[in-house]
Amino acid sequence: MAFRVAVVEDDGDIRETLLYTLEREGYAASAFADGAEALLAFREQVPDLCIIDWMLPGLSGLDLCRILRGDRRFARTALLMLTARGTEMDAVTGLNAGADDYVVKPFRTRELLARIQALLRRTRADEPPEGLRRVGPLWLDPLTYRAGTGDRSFDLTPTEFKILELLCRHPDRVYTRGQILSTLWPGDKAVEDRAVDVHIARLREKMGEAARHVETVRGVGYRLKAGE
Repeated sequence: MAFRVAVVEDDGDIRETLLYTLEREGYAASAFADGAEALLAFREQVPDLCIIDWMLPGLSGLDLCRILRGDRRFARTALLMLTARGTEMDAVTGLNAGADDYVVKPFRTRELLARIQALLRRTRADEPPEGLRRVGPLWLDPLTYRAGTGDRSFDLTPTEFKILELLCRHPDRVYTRGQILSTLWPGDKAVEDRAVDVHIARLREKMGEAARHVETVRGVGYRLKAGE
């Protein structure tokens, strides 16, 4: 079954180009001119990945990201933001809104397709998921991409979940930013270390008191402290 990829882009030429490119690559693609139209469609059929333009009429791309990230039905939907705003702060803002990745306009089609493939690999791995895992007070469910402590769930994005899952593989081991990047964004040199810091910050915020288990090793990277 083909992955469902949605495009939310108000520029007609870009929208049609992306739709054609995605269909040519074998994706079940759909396209929408604004966020409100997209939301109505998504509630009927949840996409595997959504490409969202930052500057949309009415409901902005940032607000659309926040809405999708606040709805559990889209917990495993990867969000890729398209933007003409290329500064580091713009990228951080997009990631903080819930995007898993971002691509700056004008973009190269090959790079965009590579980013899409990388996101889908992370959120829809072919291998069967493992059962519920526990590390100290934390539990992780790879089937639903949920994690939490006790009866509390953290409501993580796919990228946040994969980072926590990586840290949980070897508790107390330090992972450098480069190791996290190469695991989650293999072969993608366009993603910077700053993206890891932003995702870690969002992960900690959602973990609440349990965030104390995700430790920063200054000048090196991050580790998960396994004890209670």
